[in-house]
Amino acid sequence: MAVPMPSKRRSLVVQTSMDAYTPPDTSSGSEDEGSVQGDSQGTPTSSQGSINMEHWISQAIHGSTTSTTSSSSTQSGGSGAAHRLADVMAQTHIENHSAPPDVTTYTSEHSMQVERPQGSTARVAPKYGNAELMETGDGVPVSSRVSAKIQQLVNTLKRPKRPPLREFFVDDFEELLEVQQPDPNQPKPEGAQMLAMRGEQLGVVTNWPPSLEAALQRWGTISPKAPCLTTMDTNGKPLYILTYGKLWTRSMKVAYNILHKLGTKQEPMVRPGDRVTLVFPNNDPAAFMVAFYGCLLAEVVPVPIEVPLTRKDAGSQQIGFLLGSCGVTVALTSDACHKGLPKSPTGEIPQFKGWPKLLWFVTESKHLSKPPRDWFPHIKDANNDTAYIEYKTCKDGSVLGVTVTRIALLTHCQALTQACGYTEAETIVNVLDFKKDVGLWHGILTSVMNMMHVISIPYSLMKVNPLSWIQKVCQYKAKVACVKSRDMHWALVAHRDQRDINLSSLRMLIVADGANPWSISSCDAFLNVFQSKGLRQEVICPCASSPEALTVAIRRPTDDSNQPPGRGVLSMHGLTYGVIRVDSEEKLSVLTVQDVGLVMPGAIMCSVKPDGIPQLCKTDEIGELCVCAIATGTSYYGLSGMTKNTFEVFPMTSSGGPITEYPFIRTGLLGFIGPGGLVFVIGKMDGLMVVSGRRHNADDIVATALAVEPMKFVYRGRIAVFSVSVLHDERIVIVAEQRPDSTEEDSFQWMSRVLQAIDSIHQVGVYCLALVPANTLPKTPLGGIHLSETKQLFLEGSLHPCNVLMCPHTCVTNLPKPRQKQPEIGPASVMVGNLVSGKRIAQASGRDLGQIEDNDQARKFLFLSEVLQWRAQTTPDHVLYTLLNCRGTIANSLTCVQLHKRAEKIAVMLMERGHLQDGDHVALVYPPGIDLIAAFYGCLYAGCVPITVRPPHPQNIATTLPTVKMIVEVSRSACLMTTQLICKLLRSREAAAAVDVRTWPPVLDTDDLPKKRPAQIYKPSNPETLAYLDFSVSTTGMLAGVKMSHAATSAFCRSIKLQCELYPSREVAICLDPYCGLGFVLWCLCSVYSGHQSILIPPSELETNPALWLLAVSQYKVRDTFCSYSVMELCTKGLGSQTESLKARGLDLSRVRTCVVVAEERPRIALTQSFSKLFKDLGLHPRAVSTSLGCRVNLAICLQGTSGPDPTTVYVDMRALRHDRVRLVERGSPHSLPLMESGKILPGVRIIIANPETKGPLGDSHLGEIWVHSTHNASGYFTIYGDESLQSDHFNSRLSFGDTQTIWARTGYLGFLRRTELTDANGERHDALYVVGALDEAMELRGMRYHPIDIETSVIRAHKSITECAVFTWTNLLVVVVELDGSEQEALDLVPLVTNVVLEEHYLIVGVVVVVDIGVIPINSRGEKQRMHLRDGFLADQLDPIYVAYNM
Repeated sequence: MAVPMPSKRRSLVVQTSMDAYTPPDTSSGSEDEGSVQGDSQGTPTSSQGSINMEHWISQAIHGSTTSTTSSSSTQSGGSGAAHRLADVMAQTHIENHSAPPDVTTYTSEHSMQVERPQGSTARVAPKYGNAELMETGDGVPVSSRVSAKIQQLVNTLKRPKRPPLREFFVDDFEELLEVQQPDPNQPKPEGAQMLAMRGEQLGVVTNWPPSLEAALQRWGTISPKAPCLTTMDTNGKPLYILTYGKLWTRSMKVAYNILHKLGTKQEPMVRPGDRVTLVFPNNDPAAFMVAFYGCLLAEVVPVPIEVPLTRKDAGSQQIGFLLGSCGVTVALTSDACHKGLPKSPTGEIPQFKGWPKLLWFVTESKHLSKPPRDWFPHIKDANNDTAYIEYKTCKDGSVLGVTVTRIALLTHCQALTQACGYTEAETIVNVLDFKKDVGLWHGILTSVMNMMHVISIPYSLMKVNPLSWIQKVCQYKAKVACVKSRDMHWALVAHRDQRDINLSSLRMLIVADGANPWSISSCDAFLNVFQSKGLRQEVICPCASSPEALTVAIRRPTDDSNQPPGRGVLSMHGLTYGVIRVDSEEKLSVLTVQDVGLVMPGAIMCSVKPDGIPQLCKTDEIGELCVCAIATGTSYYGLSGMTKNTFEVFPMTSSGGPITEYPFIRTGLLGFIGPGGLVFVIGKMDGLMVVSGRRHNADDIVATALAVEPMKFVYRGRIAVFSVSVLHDERIVIVAEQRPDSTEEDSFQWMSRVLQAIDSIHQVGVYCLALVPANTLPKTPLGGIHLSETKQLFLEGSLHPCNVLMCPHTCVTNLPKPRQKQPEIGPASVMVGNLVSGKRIAQASGRDLGQIEDNDQARKFLFLSEVLQWRAQTTPDHVLYTLLNCRGTIANSLTCVQLHKRAEKIAVMLMERGHLQDGDHVALVYPPGIDLIAAFYGCLYAGCVPITVRPPHPQNIATTLPTVKMIVEVSRSACLMTTQLICKLLRSREAAAAVDVRTWPPVLDTDDLPKKRPAQIYKPSNPETLAYLDFSVSTTGMLAGVKMSHAATSAFCRSIKLQCELYPSREVAICLDPYCGLGFVLWCLCSVYSGHQSILIPPSELETNPALWLLAVSQYKVRDTFCSYSVMELCTKGLGSQTESLKARGLDLSRVRTCVVVAEERPRIALTQSFSKLFKDLGLHPRAVSTSLGCRVNLAICLQGTSGPDPTTVYVDMRALRHDRVRLVERGSPHSLPLMESGKILPGVRIIIANPETKGPLGDSHLGEIWVHSTHNASGYFTIYGDESLQSDHFNSRLSFGDTQTIWARTGYLGFLRRTELTDANGERHDALYVVGALDEAMELRGMRYHPIDIETSVIRAHKSITECAVFTWTNLLVVVVELDGSEQEALDLVPLVTNVVLEEHYLIVGVVVVVDIGVIPINSRGEKQRMHLRDGFLADQLDPIYVAYNM
């Protein structure tokens, strides 16, 4: 698996110090904090589990054949149980195979994926009774003989109209996402239907109390001195002993105060039945216990929650919602906890985010008033009132409250007492959270029923001394201990220096998370080490529990050490299909599970299919365990719908009837009931991820990832696994905290190995593997990883990983099939009039120049030089040009005669000083201004051919001067004219460093001109001769010069004059670069031809004064103005917040009729719309803003004129565009792309849409290349290479069929025409031209045509820190370059988000994501991205990226 390692700037490699021994808070992807592997303290002798595991996994990766025992190997004959399991499984296979398979039941994996041949339908109705005998496979009674025709009709009618969504996603008429077809070899359950399993009878012992409060009263009065709870300080010294007498009197005091001292006598705040919340820290179980029993005695309902530490705790807001929905108004807390809560300056406890307003009530005895002598709590028998509410966090982070009734509470205590064999005055050590789950049930409730003594070990002590619980077991000779796998694991890691440990007093070690897949290795390793210290194997009692069903199953303590615990070695592959297949331990892809004992006393258990109707599973099928018992929760508080789905389930037999009349409760655990009634759990419903129809469990994947050298790499075993939905399937994401001292190389190696391990063991691809610095994932209150918050951070791009590896290529398998190109319509297809295969041929034209009658005086001159001479004679003092400076004042102006005289002097200079012949080429290197115009006409007067060149940037000579030099050389300029300032610049030392200065042609400085006039002004012999050369760098980075003849130049000016109705009395504001294309024509030529005054605003001046252009437009009351996208962007960004102050300065844009953006690309609709919206308040008409279209072969094809309809916008289906089809859709529909018309077609221009490959004409609904025929087309490329074939192809193309006579120029842009309902100036229906993108830039991927801008738009929307984006292809890979506006820590957040959005919206897999600084993506003078330059920079490794991610 050789992959390029991602490259990263050094500054990104996070250096953090190792925290002072941080807690053993490893966490799995599941909500609770279980863990296997630990920190570097582990030595080979101590944590055998992890060592073996590594050996085992390395085998997976290197494929070695030697067998080693895995850490989950069976001890002392455990395989016997596995063999028994195998026997049972084997027996279940013998079944009547002659019966036809029944396709009617719900399969758990694919809802009905039945192939439907003609003439058969799949019935999805359950068949009752004897229906099977009556029907054939297709559901038609056998007896009736029906004719085949009718039969077929019946079948057609019965066939569902629409396929169900699960089956396949019809995303479009053409692009179908692949549907995972079920694997024909997948294992299917073959066993008989399972039988519900009953637990033993709940034996009623005579002295069991009628309620838990009664038990408390009894012990509190007859043995007040008996110890109930001993709490520890952080040094492990007993801090406080709570006796049963104190518990009884203090609980009474709390009960009395809650009921009588809150609110007033008439209006108490809390009445029996109300909910109150208990907020106690993890190190104060005594105060919690007193408050809890106080609530029970007062008959109010306690809702225990975690202490909120800050206003933004992970998950704290959802807890607030729970409290609000429970109607909680009072919070009970301890003194110390109350002091530690965050306070406002006035000492008030602030309202936490999402929480209701609470009254905080401290329960310490000294703050409470004594109850009167005659007051006693009302102690009655347990009934169906709610006793307490336990909170539960769901997969999505929402918090639910499970209500437990008083009778359920009591019955649960009785069932636990019977199952665990608790007796009076036993000592029990509790390490678990006493506020909920197993810790609450054993350590607070059942213990009181049996007058037991609980030694409570706080989490803070475990952090400092992981062995503390074992020491307390020895010290107190405890009979029972309640722990989690991680407590056993940390004890293993720390035990090596302990000598005097003796665990022989233990008769029961309850493993609360014994149902987790990695718990077995902790149990085995723990037994291995502590067997020598008196620990017996039969003492270890894993249990399974859930918030809804309370204790689901628990292994009973036995005295018989000969009976080994049950083991199952199951095939991982079978499990992903929900099928149990016994496998051998030697294999890697197996899951070894331990039993969690038997069903609880008094309960019935069964397993049902996880989705669909709750149907009983077969004996060899994995299902969700369901329990029917009194001792369970009864509802989710206040959520009747969800309650019904979870607490009121009636499992069905295959014949369709319920198995009992009593409802069952879904436990949320996946598993099966094995031989001998042993319960096996293989995962949680919450951790289930269904990837391409196969089920994987988050916990299993965590276990595999942890087994890959965790000690060396993962910080405290903290790994989270969850799935995100991308492109209609779940994708697996793994997030791990890496140790502070691990290197880049380590992390990359670990990631690669994890991917391989998961691939070989689970046969599933990982979509994204992210590493974050140690201690940065959001934590649950006991230090585990808060899974839903982690997922949220990942999805919103604020996880800040320090390493990311994405593997979309391997795990996204449902992309549409690559498109096979269909042969296009050839000349053989029917072509009638203007129709191609039934569609109107896409062609359109502007007004005919010959037909228009106007008093255009300039028409009688063939050459612009003559027009200027004529204007200098007839209107000498008419101002043609006004140049503004950055303050908005007039820097310079030119009248007709001034321009004429200036041009004459320049002509003399060219002939005398430059010794130029007519036809010589002259490069004009001027800043935007008046000198440039004069120099241009000077060249025409001297018969030379001018080329305008952008001067080098004084601050950036090294990169800008070579371009100048290149244009001068390529255009074969005989001389270079410029200003004195630029002359000096060209001869400077910096210039000499950038280019070879000696090879410049002669440089003429026009700041000092000769005083004489030329003998005569040159007049060209033929209008087809060359007038000027237009050089420009295209978006693909190609420098191309085109030849403009005198005839084309005059026709161009006339076309613009007509379209924009330009006359000498008009003023036009121009804020464009005057070096090429339409910008040059508007700046230099149009005023001379039409006589209007041009107000010239150099775009560079806007950098110092962004309002310059708009203020000028307002001040001169201009009706028409031209700008570029960069100018529009500058105004939108720079003036966004200043519209009010501009209004105050009198800025008024209400006179503007047309504001045209001069461009050579698809209109940037988002920019034009935000510009229009922003300046609407200043009078700008929203329909005034429009765009033009120009290209190399024709500098202006479209331009929004003064008359004619407003520009239109259409929405097209982006997926159809990839297939070169145009399909109009409604605004806002999925995959819709807004396109704005590129202005009106100019007079004298004809357009047709042709197929770029076959050159055939296309119909209206096709995307094709825009071809143009016009008198102002350029006459060819000017190159020194003489590339004739390209020349003739671009400038002289003919259609392959249809009108094969007309000569067209190919624009190189893809677009389409659409006939609208609007009417043109000449009364015809208006044809709108829409540009989609440049042909050169379009990317062919998977047989489809993608336009970079569409992908870029999606990417920019993906995260707030992405300011700009450019995409290109590199050897079939899509490369996405994003500019990051934010800290470098955010760089890696972008990788998954970019990959997701491109997959979702474009069905493409991103190959490389490159994160760079702002300004790296090159942009040309027109504001267009130079993607090819960027590509060259990427390939030459010149981008200095922050991060490069190679998606695998």
